Amino acid sequence: MSFPLLTVTAALPAVGAVATAAVPAAKRTAAKWLALVFSLATLVLAAVVLVRFDPDGARYQLTESHAWISDFGVRYELGVDGIGAALMALTALLIPFVIGAGWHDADPDPSPSSSSRGDPNVRGSAAVDTSRWRPTQGFFALILAVEAMVLVSFAATDVFLFYIFFEAMLIPMYFLIGGFGDRAHAAGEEEGAKQRSYAAVKFLLYNLAGGLIMLAAVIGLFVVSSDSLGEGTFSLPELLRARADGELTMSTSTERLLFLGFFVAFAIKAPLWPLHTWLPNAMGEATAPIAVLITAVVDKVGTFAMLRFCLGLFPNASEWATPVVLGLALVSVLYGALLAVGQRDIKRLVAYASISHFGFIILGIFAMTSQGQGGATLYMVFHGISTAALMLVAGFLISRRGSRLIADYGGVQKVAPVLAGTFLVGGLATLSLPGLAPFVSEFLVLVGTYSRYPVVGIIATAGIILAALYVLVLYQRTMTGPVRKPEIERMPDLKVRELAVVAPLVALLVLLGVFPKPLSEIVNPAVEHTLSDVQKKDPKPQHPVADHADPSAWFDYKPAGHGGGDHE
Repeated sequence: MSFPLLTVTAALPAVGAVATAAVPAAKRTAAKWLALVFSLATLVLAAVVLVRFDPDGARYQLTESHAWISDFGVRYELGVDGIGAALMALTALLIPFVIGAGWHDADPDPSPSSSSRGDPNVRGSAAVDTSRWRPTQGFFALILAVEAMVLVSFAATDVFLFYIFFEAMLIPMYFLIGGFGDRAHAAGEEEGAKQRSYAAVKFLLYNLAGGLIMLAAVIGLFVVSSDSLGEGTFSLPELLRARADGELTMSTSTERLLFLGFFVAFAIKAPLWPLHTWLPNAMGEATAPIAVLITAVVDKVGTFAMLRFCLGLFPNASEWATPVVLGLALVSVLYGALLAVGQRDIKRLVAYASISHFGFIILGIFAMTSQGQGGATLYMVFHGISTAALMLVAGFLISRRGSRLIADYGGVQKVAPVLAGTFLVGGLATLSLPGLAPFVSEFLVLVGTYSRYPVVGIIATAGIILAALYVLVLYQRTMTGPVRKPEIERMPDLKVRELAVVAPLVALLVLLGVFPKPLSEIVNPAVEHTLSDVQKKDPKPQHPVADHADPSAWFDYKPAGHGGGDHE
């Protein structure tokens, strides 16, 4: 029996969550270090998964399969393709930075405010009984719990197992948003508490609604497999094999309904316009590290699942839905960017920018080209790193000033040049500046989309222009100009712990920007398998290269629609 590497990798942060939660209340610092050690150990194992993955090997590797609920055809099955391995590595990479950036986010405030004095139930009160109440331990335990569930989601090859963890991760995220939200609220602590509660409930209800729709589709898939195969199964490899061999059949209407059941849940998680409205609230009210956890880690499960389940299990329905999905993705690109331009709140600006970026990812997925889907997968990874860099530095900025409003800043680069510099790099990565990692992925998405849907690809490029606008205006208003506020004059630069969080992310953005080949080589075989599932090939060039030795051949080509290309 081979070593269960995937199980151990996902189980380690779960064990860490239990161990961190059990640390005595007075040992808050020990709980932080324990959580960090477990996250770093998980990163080592995730790196081993990535190194051991063979791009030339089987589609799913490091597989594990054990009977679980035999009467219902549910098995404990794990396995990773190149996409899953890359996203597991991204998750494990970001969690130590989330923990390091949130080192003091759940500490009780030793100086009570007038609104909470004497109330033992309010964080920040001097009357807090630390022998019974352990917010710090709970905060870091919840982060590790989310990590464990996300890692299982990226490795699960049993549809029902995936569904369980897809839904279960909502519970710790609900408490992280509502119970440990951002305290830098312009309307005061009482109004801030209401907004955090609202954001947490909205997050939970939206995603639970999508999960219930998906559950109906999961059950429907089991029934269809039972009718076609004689015995129901949730095993993704088995379902894909049966689908390719023609053994698993379903009517057109059934396939489309099942596709919609899965897609709606994933579109909410992603999030895709118009199912996106929970994200700005959740990211705005969460602390900066938890905002990173939401958009750079948890939301990636939605786009990953579109590739793994929607396209693999329902290829005909995916092709049927493509025009509508591309339209919604295009709206997300432009809508998110336009609203980011008009934001006054730093964190909500990053949230709307992420909606625009997820629009690009979904464009690449449903362009049904190798460049588009390869770019979309790289975009998931590179967006996670760039958003983490920008949002974490923004969190350090907000913690110093105590405000999320852009208007409360100005001239920061004069007093905190390192903070301003790292903020600029994160922002430039967000707008996909050439030389930084997101440029490669965004370029591939646009090329892949243009090759099959040129009009959509051309319109989507407007998102690049808008991204430059909202990022550069944000930097100008917060970092440049004279220092007009006394709070800015006293602002310290990044400390050692904060530099340790940001510097590796900046280095990765540069390294992967100039040398993305190792990651793309891992991802590309999985993209080829996905395109094979939907029976798609890359379109042929509409304008073949002419024979330059014969000038008359320069004009000897046929336009699109007249035999000049492969239009499937």
